[in-house]
Amino acid sequence: MDALIAAAARALASGDALGALQRVSLREDPPALALRGTAMARLGELPRARELLRQAARGFGAKHRLAHARCVVADAEIALALRELDHPQAPLARATLVLDRRGDHANAAHARVLAVRRLLLLGRLDEARGALARLDGTALPPALLAVASLAAAEVSLRAVRTAPARDALAQAQVAAQRAGIPALQAEVDAAQVLLSQPVAQLREGGTARGLTLPDVEALFASPALVVDGCRRRVRVGEAWLPLAGRPVLFALAHALAAAWPQEAPREALIAAAFRVRRFDETHRARLRVELGRLRALLAPWASIAAGTHGFALQAHDGRRVVLLEPPIDGAQAALRALLADGEAWSTAALALALDASPRSVQRALATLAEAGQARAVGRGRARRWLAPPLAGFATTLLLPAVAPAA
Repeated sequence: MDALIAAAARALASGDALGALQRVSLREDPPALALRGTAMARLGELPRARELLRQAARGFGAKHRLAHARCVVADAEIALALRELDHPQAPLARATLVLDRRGDHANAAHARVLAVRRLLLLGRLDEARGALARLDGTALPPALLAVASLAAAEVSLRAVRTAPARDALAQAQVAAQRAGIPALQAEVDAAQVLLSQPVAQLREGGTARGLTLPDVEALFASPALVVDGCRRRVRVGEAWLPLAGRPVLFALAHALAAAWPQEAPREALIAAAFRVRRFDETHRARLRVELGRLRALLAPWASIAAGTHGFALQAHDGRRVVLLEPPIDGAQAALRALLADGEAWSTAALALALDASPRSVQRALATLAEAGQARAVGRGRARRWLAPPLAGFATTLLLPAVAPAA
């Protein structure tokens, strides 16, 4: 490695992307191309950075497998920044093995952290947690340790585990200070704010109040029956009943919890479940069928009693029933939460993260665009979607999360 390449690499390691570019901007050899690509990525010029890194990878070829693997990892990081969640993972896995075998354990760990961050965007928390457990944090350089600790904190936050999240954030803060990278320190500070911001609203007995993540954790630890409108589940203790794929049943559970301890009128239940203004005996018959299905699912925790004017949810063992609602209204709350990270998302990536069809995501994006809550840039396959940050509350409970077993 010549002196200019070494100096550029040191500048990049310290977070000085412009300083690195000044040293190698006129060179076209593969090491310089790789450093230029990395520096351009740090400056936000992702398409150009990808071109440079792929040129460098072709230049290194099979004769320089270690350098080629590093370029593959950098390309995967750009794909993650571009929210290309369908980016092939096999090349990254092969590059990770090459890095491990050639003794570059820091870059191998970096590749694994990238895989963890992709799993987080997809809501696959259990897989992300397992991947993080295989990382040896003590062997990581400070900057990478900060990123890995931030990922661990996000896993805990999304799983509503505040104590391990605080520990991970404290480790991230120390590592970020040691790394001396201002952008990384700002990211840690922003993550710490999430613990004190409202993440949901609690409705009980006709009153509503905001809850922070520690409040939600305490609520989940209580014996209450919680109808979770953020993730469309019913929870008692550590037991979950996912209803995201059964919108009619969730709408009924939501309406029953909102009316508790009183009866929910039949007309209100029909309107909530079937979204009709005028109804007849066929709707009442269908309501009885759907309530029977919900009654069977809730049987371990509660019953649904028929009254004079409607139905009432009655939890077993004298449990109270509470309704947890998102901090923002609208059917596109999860979509807005994803867009609020400030990155440009493609429709395909949003559909993959939300586990929804691209067509339904396109309709939802059009609705947000009409309301001024999202905007599109580019055309055709290059179209990306952006939205302003959602100020005043955290979107932790709105982000996708693969449901645990019922």
